[in-house]
Amino acid sequence: MTLSDLHVAAPELILAGSALLLLMWGAFQGRSNFAYGAAAVLALVAAAFAAALGVQGRIFSGGLIADDLSAFAKVFIYGFSALAIPLGERWLMRRGDCKFEFNVLIILAALGMGMMVSAGDLIALYIGIELQSLALYVLAAFRRDDAKASEAGLKYFVLGALSSGLLLYGSSLIYGFAGSTQFPVIAEAVSQGAGGGVLFGLVFLICGIAFKVSAAPFHMWTPDVYEGAPTPVVGFFAAAPKLAAMVLLARVLSEGFGTALEQWRQVIVAIALISIFVGAFAGLAQRNLKRLWAYSSIANIGYALLGLAAGGELGVQSMLLFMVLYMVDVTGFFACLCALQRDGKPMETIDDMAGLIKERPALALAMTAFALSALGLPPFAGFWAKYYVFKAAIGGGLTVAAVLGLVGSVVAAFYYLRLIKVMWFDPAVGSTERPPFEARSIAVAAALFSFPAVLVALVWLDPLAKAAAAVLG
Repeated sequence: MTLSDLHVAAPELILAGSALLLLMWGAFQGRSNFAYGAAAVLALVAAAFAAALGVQGRIFSGGLIADDLSAFAKVFIYGFSALAIPLGERWLMRRGDCKFEFNVLIILAALGMGMMVSAGDLIALYIGIELQSLALYVLAAFRRDDAKASEAGLKYFVLGALSSGLLLYGSSLIYGFAGSTQFPVIAEAVSQGAGGGVLFGLVFLICGIAFKVSAAPFHMWTPDVYEGAPTPVVGFFAAAPKLAAMVLLARVLSEGFGTALEQWRQVIVAIALISIFVGAFAGLAQRNLKRLWAYSSIANIGYALLGLAAGGELGVQSMLLFMVLYMVDVTGFFACLCALQRDGKPMETIDDMAGLIKERPALALAMTAFALSALGLPPFAGFWAKYYVFKAAIGGGLTVAAVLGLVGSVVAAFYYLRLIKVMWFDPAVGSTERPPFEARSIAVAAALFSFPAVLVALVWLDPLAKAAAAVLG
């Protein structure tokens, strides 16, 4: 290993070293405080800068890749992970469950996500996924004295083990038929007609990754885990890990199986449409907002997969844009839930939001913006995200799938509009407590981001085009 290799792996080294130091610090200190949380945030910010400004290249025999795609993804992954720390610490502190391990687990999860987006072979892919997943299992059950949280962590762990089995089985088939774990060698074997065994293994690999993004029909864990896990942890679940898994899927499909586009596209389109309709119709019956947004996330992952299925640079660009804008909306929405509390109890149902516009107008306006954005109403962020996904799908010859996706979006409009109606027109059922500064600030900032002026800059952002080109080059 040379010094330049260390420069390529700088973000991962910063996070791994910070996790070890924070673990030792926390063990001696025994609890978390402002300085401890600030140090964890600083580590993630430093890793983001290292990813954005670092050296590009391939190290560990191509197992770890630093390119425009990984840099683009890591900046947002580490940035949203950093937001989860003050949001989660304050929420847990109000309930007497704030422990220093929370920050360490966030950093370890971010480290795993960074490895996922930089994976250049099947071994690095699996290591990154498992490092992220093990941290997320513990975060889901972080409130171990809470029965729902413990159930959420157990369900997530058991079903996560199933997805790991699918990943390993698919990887072993691909390795057996292609003779290598590295994506470029696999791509060469596929182009030379390595046989149906490679594509058969790819189906299992896609199913394993689909579990990580909670795409239907591999979504069974999502509603229960979202409902039982701590609210700020759910906000973290719904954002950064989804981007990491989608970027990983884009890299696997484009770098390893780019010449088999017509074969894997069928699987991706099927999963995308099932996710859209499961999320749209199952969400109609939900009254708990965390379960509702679980089904919303399932549907939104379907739209992102639809963009990826379009193939080509435009397809990858639309997926990346969709995921970044979705991360803003979902983080802001769960920040609102973290901020709202009545009589010492969290406000987590639609009925709890009755008359919110009169009590907390800023948060009500923010939640309205997130609901309309998730619906895809112009001029909010979700409209532009879906516009570019549908544009890529139609350009890739998936017109029927795009029309069906639009139908699913219309069905899902009911539960978004129902939430808005309850907040704006139903009478209040009591007074809410003063929201904490961190959650209120994150929610308002995310809502302000949902307007066109910022989106125009993001759509034409040069790194977005470079990121999409990197995975196809």
